[in-house]
Amino acid sequence: MAKTVRNGKARKPVSSAGAQRGPNWPVFVLALIGMALTSYLTYAAWQRTLVAGCTPGSACDVVLNSRWSRLFGMPVSFWGLLTYGALAAVAWNRQTADQWKIAWTISLAGLVYSIYLTTVAFFVLDAACPYCLTSLGLMAAIFGVVLYQRPADLPAFSWGPWIAKTGGAGLALTLVLHLFQAGYLGKAPAPEDPWIRGLADHLRRTNAKFYGAYWCPHCQEQKAAFGSSADRLPYIECSPAGRRGPVATACVQAGIESYPTWIINGQRYLGTLSLDNLARYSQYSYSAADSGAKP
Repeated sequence: MAKTVRNGKARKPVSSAGAQRGPNWPVFVLALIGMALTSYLTYAAWQRTLVAGCTPGSACDVVLNSRWSRLFGMPVSFWGLLTYGALAAVAWNRQTADQWKIAWTISLAGLVYSIYLTTVAFFVLDAACPYCLTSLGLMAAIFGVVLYQRPADLPAFSWGPWIAKTGGAGLALTLVLHLFQAGYLGKAPAPEDPWIRGLADHLRRTNAKFYGAYWCPHCQEQKAAFGSSADRLPYIECSPAGRRGPVATACVQAGIESYPTWIINGQRYLGTLSLDNLARYSQYSYSAADSGAKP
């Protein structure tokens, strides 16, 4: 290794990488804040409790309980926790070219996916969650710091190919996750359960009404309880023009104020109901005729 001589003593020249040894405190602190935020959201999701400031039916509740709030059976916040944890680990011992590239890749993927989820919240759910927006801001800040800290002596580095490679990978990953969360990938629909199919048909035949909204996570949960028979339900959409649009006339006339609302045999029931309760309230008794099966 080359040496310089100063005051009669030989010493090693200090490279830009060597001068940057030690934890990357800005990224480390931001990642710790992200870990605290996502830990809280994950705990609330596992305990099935509302987070602070989110009332039932609020925009925050809609986002945190939508189909996009879970990925591979786990809360999205759990995967966010792992992402922030990985960034914290990299930031603690980050001062090499490879570690900068790892931090860039992780933060870019997290930022692209956060932007995707925010877009879904705004344009599909017509809602916004302050917790999710805070996480987006944290991930954007981390990415900005990493971008600013690029080592000046990266060998054979060119921005064009690097952005094309990492950005393309981030977009491809987000597309695959979108297809999975939107239901285009995954298990094929299961066969209809005869008892559940019979219950759905019975509710429709007895003029029961199921009032809900496409953006309501508890309405989606109610439909999910019926599995492949959900299309048979006597469902009435109360938000055909979007979350901020006018409420459907049928819902106004019925005095619907929260979703889901069931009206069965003249009685009103609020919230998600179990299949057993629906069967009891509607006086459903299973038979081969109810299931559509031949005697």
